[in-house]
Amino acid sequence: MADDPEQTPTPAHHAPGGRPSRRLDARGLRGLAHPLRMRILELLTLDGPATATRLTARLGENTGTISWHLRHLAEHGFIEEETGRGTRRERWWRRTEADNDLYTADFRDDPGSRGPLSVYLHELVRLHFNRVTDYVNEDWDDTWRRAGTVADWPGLRLTPEQLAALNAELFDVIARHTPPPDAAAAPDALPVVVQLQSFPRRERGET
Repeated sequence: MADDPEQTPTPAHHAPGGRPSRRLDARGLRGLAHPLRMRILELLTLDGPATATRLTARLGENTGTISWHLRHLAEHGFIEEETGRGTRRERWWRRTEADNDLYTADFRDDPGSRGPLSVYLHELVRLHFNRVTDYVNEDWDDTWRRAGTVADWPGLRLTPEQLAALNAELFDVIARHTPPPDAAAAPDALPVVVQLQSFPRRERGET
């Protein structure tokens, strides 16, 4: 995310492989900035289309609540009904094709967006944390354990321009490893999540 709209900004999400993206405006941000709606969208993103009943079983909420949030997400264009599947009583929902890009500078002068922006960012961090926790707690064989990693590099000292360049290069690497949508996966391939958190840290001297 960039705090200066005059510079080329880096979004909270980056669509690899040339996928379409949607720049979140205030209305879209308010439509998405809710813990349950963000969790629903995450499940539809990671696991594919689902019905309200299936999401209810995953999230432990009642069907009426899930259905209401699904309709809300659809009204804001984040999900859509999968036509030709299901019934009038049991509809299937899928995420729309575009990724969501958020630029914090877009909301700097909008006091009404501060609350939704805070909810969105904190929930996004929590969802990312939970993905890592699930991976650590799950039982994987040695081959996958050696392939995966949870790492950090705390010793860098960079200018804003250098940090932006680092992120751009990392995004390019992910794009090179992202296969086309119609490419056949290898028999031993599994879904892989790549998470990147790179941000400045305020120095704290001795007290």
